[in-house]
Amino acid sequence: MLALARFIIIPIYFILLNIALITYSICRPFHRDGVKVAGNWYSSMARLVGLKVIVQNAEVIEPDQSYICIANHQSTYDLITTAKCSFSGMTTIGKKSLKWIPFFGQLYWLTGNIMIDRKNSGSAQATLKRTAHIIKKTNKSVLLFPEGTRSNGKGLLPFKTGAFRIAQATNKPIMMVCASDNISKIKWNTWDNGIVLVRYYEPEPFDSSKDIKDLAQSYHTKMAEHLAALNEDVKSLEQSHKDNA
Repeated sequence: MLALARFIIIPIYFILLNIALITYSICRPFHRDGVKVAGNWYSSMARLVGLKVIVQNAEVIEPDQSYICIANHQSTYDLITTAKCSFSGMTTIGKKSLKWIPFFGQLYWLTGNIMIDRKNSGSAQATLKRTAHIIKKTNKSVLLFPEGTRSNGKGLLPFKTGAFRIAQATNKPIMMVCASDNISKIKWNTWDNGIVLVRYYEPEPFDSSKDIKDLAQSYHTKMAEHLAALNEDVKSLEQSHKDNA
């Protein structure tokens, strides 16, 4: 019964949420806070699927500094969990095909995100250069998923080098943003599906002494370690919650 209610309520809520955000974004197109506002509103859907999303360590973000943010990409649920990490001045890079998704695609464009054509390597390279230019000109941060696609429960996938090439071109610090497991947590017929932690990690200056591929591999290793620790922290928090219930 609960699953059925969610299947009815969530799509309606999603459509209404997007209409409200599109209306807001038309009034403030490409605003510096567009992605932040959309991310926070989207994360409100977490409660509808029984998740509590907790963001940790936001104090590492300096308001006047921009970053190359890299995050793990698990599933469609990232839209309501990892989205909560959005902060002022953040943008993202997404597939050009996203623009054809009703409501979401138009919102994605209006909030100032950068869209690339993955089928055209020349266009993708040009987009990386354009992204670097935008970051330098506007002092914006960019959030990227270096795995390049959703892992769908397969663990952290190998990293592509695009994010690190942008960091190299801009000489901006790299900041990891990790979200604990979400894909195996959500049971549509369960009222309380527990906790998802989203944690910022201390930004690190771009290391020009390393080859780009080696740098990507080193961050992959560190992120895998962070994710393992983060999932253990979730278990401790959920157990503590049960003990105190």
